[in-house]
Amino acid sequence: MPGPDPVERGRPDNPVEDELIGLDRDDPETQAFAAHLHRMHDSHPSYTVEGYLDGVSDFADSANRASGGRRLGAVVLVVLLLAVACYLVMDAVGFVVSTRF
Repeated sequence: MPGPDPVERGRPDNPVEDELIGLDRDDPETQAFAAHLHRMHDSHPSYTVEGYLDGVSDFADSANRASGGRRLGAVVLVVLLLAVACYLVMDAVGFVVSTRF
């Protein structure tokens, strides 16, 4: 997912700059930590379509990073949501077909 460099130097609006003092900026673990801090400090309105889609994107990203039981739980949740959506679509199609004829 392309985006701004999580370890940008000298930006006054970078909220995690103070937490990265003394860390090697080229270290992959430091960059992952900086990206995590940016996700934690990222505040967007969740009541808009963009905010909702960002929430879905955050869920997908965290499900992809998870392993073991957490990943299984995320997969089960997604399968259940898709099953409910499929049932609702089929119910609506059945209703439309049965009332049309």
